[in-house]
Amino acid sequence: MTATKPTRMTIYLLAGVATSNSIFTECKIKLEKLFQSDGIEPTIHVIFPYGDASRSLVRQVLEVRSDLSNRLTAGRIGGRNALAKIKETFGGERMLLIGHSGGGAAAYQAAKMLHEQEQVEDFRIVQIGSPRTPIEPKLQNHVSYFHSINSFGKLNDPISRIGTWGGWSRDRFTMPRWNRMKYAPSYVEGIPMIGGHADYFRHTEDYSDQEAICNLDKTIDRMCSWLKGWV
Repeated sequence: MTATKPTRMTIYLLAGVATSNSIFTECKIKLEKLFQSDGIEPTIHVIFPYGDASRSLVRQVLEVRSDLSNRLTAGRIGGRNALAKIKETFGGERMLLIGHSGGGAAAYQAAKMLHEQEQVEDFRIVQIGSPRTPIEPKLQNHVSYFHSINSFGKLNDPISRIGTWGGWSRDRFTMPRWNRMKYAPSYVEGIPMIGGHADYFRHTEDYSDQEAICNLDKTIDRMCSWLKGWV
């Protein structure tokens, strides 16, 4: 960390649908230790943009769908809920948003609205096992995306197949062609996981590989590697 960078950071952990209130407990503890070891004092908040597991699953899924578009008519329900919660605590310092599942879509929409309102400049977004939300080109370098893969390197998280980053591209001399990564985050990586969509933050022995590395440590390690140079 360079001396010119501020030493405080606000981190928001955003949950997806039908999520337990304890999903980020161990993640929060490890993030605090990691950032403090880098000389950064993090303030970490947990947000449930679609409510917790006590709410109707169908209603939550419909709300996530409203966040999977950049059309002006999109409802962005989770994004707006997250934005309201962020404004209660955000003080203008550097901001990191980490969203799991639908929480990744809500994280992007909330940050995008904050950026458009000129309330945040220095921020990063980490989407983990999220639906594919199209990212505006000017914000692509602010966003990374991680998904679970099996031992053969194949995607094994069905939620990561939902949505699209695709769009039509053309230049002066060619016919339009479909570019499946046109609106993708700047960085996309698969992480070998034990389990699947619900298991990115598991930290027990049952979710550890042959080298005794648990899913949570893998997730945090890949995320921190991407954040190097910014943190």
